[in-house]
Amino acid sequence: MAKFEIEREFKLDGQPFKIISGSIHYFRVLPEYWEHSLRNLKAMGCNTVETYIPWNIYEPVENKWDFNATNDFEHFIEIAQSLDLYVIVRPSPFICAEWEFGGLPGWLLKYPEMNYRTSDPLFIEKVQHFYQAILSRLSRFQITEGGNILMMQVENEYGSYGNDKTYLRTLVKLIRDAGITVPLFTSDGSWDDTLEAGSLVEDGILATGNFGSKPDWNFDQMQTFFDQKGVQMPLMCMEFWDGWFNRYNEPIIRRDPVEFAETLRAMVSRGSVNFYMFHGGTNFGFMNGCSTRGLKRLPQVTSYDYDALLTECGDPTPKYYLAQAILADYNETTLPTTLPKTSGQLHKVCEQTLFDSLAQISQVRKTQQPQTMETFDQFYGYILYRTQVKSTQKQQKALLVEAHDRAQVFVNGVLVKTLYQESLEAEFTLDLEAGINQIDVLIENMGRVNYGSRLQSGAQRKGLGRGLIIDLHFESEWEIYPLPLDNLQALDFKQTPQSADNPVRFGQYTLDLEGVGDTFIDIRSLGKGNIFVNGFNLGRYWHQGPIGYLYLPAPLLKATDNQIVIFETEQALPDQISLLSEPVYIETDNQDNYKKATAPI
Repeated sequence: MAKFEIEREFKLDGQPFKIISGSIHYFRVLPEYWEHSLRNLKAMGCNTVETYIPWNIYEPVENKWDFNATNDFEHFIEIAQSLDLYVIVRPSPFICAEWEFGGLPGWLLKYPEMNYRTSDPLFIEKVQHFYQAILSRLSRFQITEGGNILMMQVENEYGSYGNDKTYLRTLVKLIRDAGITVPLFTSDGSWDDTLEAGSLVEDGILATGNFGSKPDWNFDQMQTFFDQKGVQMPLMCMEFWDGWFNRYNEPIIRRDPVEFAETLRAMVSRGSVNFYMFHGGTNFGFMNGCSTRGLKRLPQVTSYDYDALLTECGDPTPKYYLAQAILADYNETTLPTTLPKTSGQLHKVCEQTLFDSLAQISQVRKTQQPQTMETFDQFYGYILYRTQVKSTQKQQKALLVEAHDRAQVFVNGVLVKTLYQESLEAEFTLDLEAGINQIDVLIENMGRVNYGSRLQSGAQRKGLGRGLIIDLHFESEWEIYPLPLDNLQALDFKQTPQSADNPVRFGQYTLDLEGVGDTFIDIRSLGKGNIFVNGFNLGRYWHQGPIGYLYLPAPLLKATDNQIVIFETEQALPDQISLLSEPVYIETDNQDNYKKATAPI
């Protein structure tokens, strides 16, 4: 049984040990490809893999747990162990990671009195249930039990959010009470204020830093903090930002490979390192997060390529080979491998409108006033609000109140407004018919904020929070259709569409491929929506870019009878859609504002 210790330096079986690790989020990579990614990590010269464990995929509804094969972190750890890789696990309640709600489950929003990431007893009660379910599955993999987990995280960048040390110490106690005996750590910015707020070095908990440049300066900051606290701890960058994430309607962010390599050489000579990311993967489904800039919400794209050392589809990049050359001085390296790619076409068979499909995929709820999607135990996707408005005038002023995030307004089945960001808070005009008018409001949850002060904001509750004002009054008597889009097999494409002019529709496609392999669906002829392959939600697409594709991994496809469904919300569906052998990108509308876009490292 190996022995791992934290003193002035890491020690493994009594010998100095430099951790050279890479981040692979197993939940962003299909299980069939975990071994491929881990082998390439080992081949580059790493001895450790790091991963988060997001609470929201295991407890999607309160007290209902999901440990399916896609989420099987135990199998991921077992593969790592078979490759002689150590593991760093970050099972903190909050992970950030540009992941939906920073990993917090959406059902927490049903408790408006709860204060997340604090010692609030109600929050701690929910965290304890999460730990009981997760940590019991991790304990057998600890290095203290003969496994390969070196250490675990207490909280993630907490010094950039709060300084409730009672909360941090409560987490430590919950972790220890669950049978976790390996060393614990926190990760924060390297400057004094964040380390002071977010670390527990006085309790013997390792403090690590997150940064992407100036390793000597950042490590000096950390060493000064350790000296001031009178502790001896090794220097480790827990997140070496080798690239950056991307948002809609902003250019792709790239990092110069040579500059990256120079930074790595200096960093690894001084301390231990974890590449964030080694393999970024994909925000499948509705799991992309959202950042903010001032009051503006900035949803992240489906791809989590991150300009990392492996591409979204797991191929080595120029940065991979530069890093490998440096790491060869520390560990054995071998040749990496790539996965086959293919191309082809999607052919439209038929289509059906959302309004004609509501009875098949949703169960109507009737309320006097609108309620947010969380009220109906729906936490992701779309939701439709319908009411009947009597008008004596052909034009009326209208206003949506507390609508999040993107709303499409229909009058008598015709799309008349699409509202997003600032326009969601502005009054608009509706053209109505004299008499009774059916008003539909389709709202998309585009991803909850995953970092910063707005984590707890009211805008984290999605749908229509307060209602619709026509003239000067709120409309009442609503029909509400939750649309998580998790049951599209119930769609009937054989029925005749009754609302043929409605752009919000489902398209059924067949698939022709030129061979077996990964492929990329060219979304440049589409508007906005999601694509489903054999029931699997690949993720969101949006013509705003900068991503012009959705990555389609080969394991999602069958030999025959593949069921491809596209949910399109903005425009007519094309008869054919290309499948490409490599990614494509879209020049964004504000490209000129980002001529020198680089990672904020």
